[in-house]
Amino acid sequence: MTAVSPNSKQQPKHQKARALKPGSRRPAKELCSECGLCDTYYIHYVKEACAFLNQQFDALETQTHGRRRDLTKEDDWYFGVHQDMMAARKQHPIEGAQWTGIVSAIAIEMLNRGLVEGVVCVQNTKEDRFQPMPVIARTPEEILAARVNKPTLSPNLSVLEQVEQSGLKRLLVIGVGCQIQALRAVQDQLGLEKLYVLGTPCVDNVTREGLQKFLETTSRSPDTVVHYEFMQDFRIHFKHEDGSTEMVPFFGLKTNQLKDVFAPSCMSCFDYVNGLADLVVGYMGAPFGWQWIVVRNETGKAMLDLVMDQLETQPVMSQGDRRQAVQQSIPAYDRGVTLPMWAAKLMGVVIERIGPKGLEYARFSIDSHFTRNYLYVKRNHPEKLEAHVPEFAKRIVGQYKLPE
Repeated sequence: MTAVSPNSKQQPKHQKARALKPGSRRPAKELCSECGLCDTYYIHYVKEACAFLNQQFDALETQTHGRRRDLTKEDDWYFGVHQDMMAARKQHPIEGAQWTGIVSAIAIEMLNRGLVEGVVCVQNTKEDRFQPMPVIARTPEEILAARVNKPTLSPNLSVLEQVEQSGLKRLLVIGVGCQIQALRAVQDQLGLEKLYVLGTPCVDNVTREGLQKFLETTSRSPDTVVHYEFMQDFRIHFKHEDGSTEMVPFFGLKTNQLKDVFAPSCMSCFDYVNGLADLVVGYMGAPFGWQWIVVRNETGKAMLDLVMDQLETQPVMSQGDRRQAVQQSIPAYDRGVTLPMWAAKLMGVVIERIGPKGLEYARFSIDSHFTRNYLYVKRNHPEKLEAHVPEFAKRIVGQYKLPE
């Protein structure tokens, strides 16, 4: 009988798995969000890890935050497990950032202070500013090269093999909900000593082809758009190469042409607020011009503390009532109603003045998307409805009357 050296290590089972070849159909089929997990040998865990094959919010929230959402509290329904929320902006914005650069600032501080050895983030290819290119950033310059959102499906987790093989022990991952759900499910297999997760809220991503259709349908100059965002003033703000900002009312979107442009995964997602991140930085719960920060646990608090001296902050606020606007929007979207531009602009002005603001705007956005997504799953994947839609989402949707 041959003795086994105490220093020898058996190859982990997942390292024996084979990543899918580019272009192969993924296990989640049309619901695949292209998070990148199946592009690695971590495909070994896909049946348990994929957010669209195995919805496991309760277990992963408990694993990550020490508790699940308290369903007796409406704020937990909407915003997930959290310790604190605030509105913030950098006192000295980072040039070229989509907002003021809070996400980039946190990542740079963590790298400079040696808290992490690398940062998983998304740059773009040299050929296309909107084509995502996940990287493990090792320098502040590489982090800054990833600033500005890429509104397309992005395989962030495709770099996980590199993480394990490189021997990195302390890692920051920046990502959106579907990516983070899969990451949390496999994090114990990465060989890390410490994982930090900085999340952004996410809704309605598209393929690169879908993005082009959206830009050509909506913007006056699609080829010069640098970035865009659906903002709290009920307008889409397009930033162009010459520094100008183009604003298009939500209600002026050509819904009849764009209804099918969003990825099926996004139409089936109920993790708008990135509930499994340690810290979330977005905008939808903050006043116009500010960013919305959600601290979910002690790790997230420590991350935010690194840059608090760089920020101007104020408490979150909530104003208005979203419910009527949400109820009216459900059949309008369902039928693909598109208003004339003059009517869309007028409606936008009225709603901006009297409509929901702050956290109530966030609830408006969540309600609008959850009701739409619930209907999508019910109609297209009825066999998945009960197991796939989490209880907090069912409670949100249950406030409204839905068409059949």
